[in-house]
Amino acid sequence: MAKKKTDYGLAVQAATRAMKAQNLPYRPRDPKKYWPNIALIACGGITEQHLKAYKAAGYNVAALCDADRAKAEKRREEFYPRAKIYTNYREALRRDDIEVVDIATHPEERLPILRAAIEARKHVLSQKPFVIDLDEGRRLVELAKKRNVKLAVNQNGRWAPHFSYIRHAIAAGLIGDVFAAHLSVHWNHNWIKGTHFENVRHIVLYDFAIHWFDVLTTFINRNPRRVFASFTASPSQQARPALLAQALVEYENAQATLVFDADVKFGQRDTTYVAGSAGTISSSGPSLTEQTVTLHTERGYATPKLKGNWFPDGFHGTMAELLCAIEENREPSNSAENNLNSLALCFAAVESAETGKPQIPGKVRKLHI
Repeated sequence: MAKKKTDYGLAVQAATRAMKAQNLPYRPRDPKKYWPNIALIACGGITEQHLKAYKAAGYNVAALCDADRAKAEKRREEFYPRAKIYTNYREALRRDDIEVVDIATHPEERLPILRAAIEARKHVLSQKPFVIDLDEGRRLVELAKKRNVKLAVNQNGRWAPHFSYIRHAIAAGLIGDVFAAHLSVHWNHNWIKGTHFENVRHIVLYDFAIHWFDVLTTFINRNPRRVFASFTASPSQQARPALLAQALVEYENAQATLVFDADVKFGQRDTTYVAGSAGTISSSGPSLTEQTVTLHTERGYATPKLKGNWFPDGFHGTMAELLCAIEENREPSNSAENNLNSLALCFAAVESAETGKPQIPGKVRKLHI
């Protein structure tokens, strides 16, 4: 009994002992010499973050394309005054000096553009969600291999400073073998009222939570056995789609939960907690961009002072990783093939929410929305 008390006392002492945070490569890493001409296809609202990140990094966007010429011209005036404007993406793809293409359209119209870019032997960064059909995604992956080009996905959440530090800490073995991950977001998503996003039935589990499903696959690097999810409307929400959703993910010797409350108007909170055999690492804050990370091990606790912000650093990270992969002749960590695992988990969660039954990730091949 005395030994147990001693062990407990030591554990409490360790838990309250501050230690220096380990320096981890959580920031985006630029290529050493590879600085190609980039074409951006689609110039909608989110591409402001793309171009802000690229300009800050010194990347050269030589072409801007949108069916609505005014949108492309607006982006040119804001960021790249020397870029050439196109309304037909095939014209941009015909340029031999364009080596990398960032495709930022909605998923339903993206598929033929992805195929055309790969056939033109361009390296591609696809907006998320990559595809809504896993088999179509697999065919694109195989086509990219056949054409010897890199195909990556803009899962920019991986390079949000807090998520990036956590995944690097896990990869470095700082908390041992991960057996639990619990992520929750409590925020107000009613801004979609009156926009085309109101037509997305699973606006939370599909359009928003894809970042969290993707990050989860980097935290727990093993195949999930099954997922159970649900969704419902809040009594006070203004937007049409249900804004409350949750998912429970089962693994061999591990578990994860994801909770999304998208009608929280006061006291908003975003938390992440990952437990492993040698410690825990957590992050918490009032928003996606204001987070404090804390690592706990038997040696004590550490709180790294993180630099950067999800917007626009996350967008810098996705393109930087693709460019580095091209330069180093390897697959990018955010490859389309890797992203299919995240989509499989997301699709299974959506199907579970629709049917009220647990689903096996990978068995649900298409997203039925």
